[in-house]
Amino acid sequence: MRPNTVLRYGVLLTALLLTACGLANGEHQEVLQKAVRICLECIGVG
Repeated sequence: MRPNTVLRYGVLLTALLLTACGLANGEHQEVLQKAVRICLECIGVG
């Protein structure tokens, strides 16, 4: 394998690992709540 390919797979594996950790900690709910809050502030409801 070329070094470039190894680097790509390493970055992909790291991203998947960190995504799994975030999902396991419930961070997706926090991000969703912040997004809704920002959206409501933009349209002047919140």
